[in-house]
Amino acid sequence: MLKEIKYLIFLLLIGFFIFFTGKYYFSDDNKKNSFRSLSNIEKKIDPENKKKFLAELGWRDFSYNLLFHYPDMTHKPIQSKFNKFPWIKNAKNLSLWHNGKTGIPIVDAGMRQLYKTGWMHNRVRMIVGSFLTKNLLLHWKNGEEWFFDTLVDADVGSNSAGWQWISGCGADASPYFRIFNPILQGQKFDPDGDYVKEFVPELNNIPKKYIHNPWEMSMEDQKKYNFEIGTSYLAPIVDLKETRNRALSAFKTIS
Repeated sequence: MLKEIKYLIFLLLIGFFIFFTGKYYFSDDNKKNSFRSLSNIEKKIDPENKKKFLAELGWRDFSYNLLFHYPDMTHKPIQSKFNKFPWIKNAKNLSLWHNGKTGIPIVDAGMRQLYKTGWMHNRVRMIVGSFLTKNLLLHWKNGEEWFFDTLVDADVGSNSAGWQWISGCGADASPYFRIFNPILQGQKFDPDGDYVKEFVPELNNIPKKYIHNPWEMSMEDQKKYNFEIGTSYLAPIVDLKETRNRALSAFKTIS
């Protein structure tokens, strides 16, 4: 009986709290102030950012539309021909990708940021996704599961659709054989290497010329910057050119 009375008192207290706080927050004066604040915030937002935000909302809704029509897309490719794609199973490479130890700076920065903060910019998500599914030829489901476990903004529809898109088996993957070059992507979107250096401090002393491809430094330059590839920082676990060609050959088997 005492337990029931305590529970009833608890519910009454919650009811009073909701009533009085709601009365304040939803008063006419407070509503007007809230609308003014939102209006002021909106004026400060860059128009391009508004467009991008709306585009992301569109992607979210498109993803849920796909999920409605393809309820198995969380684990099966929308394009059925990918059921025969020659994915590779390599637990070691998958673990290195998880932990940001692939030897590819922009990929490692993204994966370390993800594990540390639970978030990663959409551009970097595409880069690490392309590397996993095309350079490593690991099944997209590996990436989908890892993102869903680690992202604070993980979403069933967007996550599944995103991984199917980057791997090539999604509804709108055009062309499905597109392979991101992580060196060029890094040079374009992180030209000074600030992002890489924030999450891969091993490269802090490397000049921007080599920040996205440190393995191309000469022995003379490595000595100059007190750096040794393979010791100071991991050597790439795969050759980007060779694995790109391997991926293109794999795509031909299902074309």
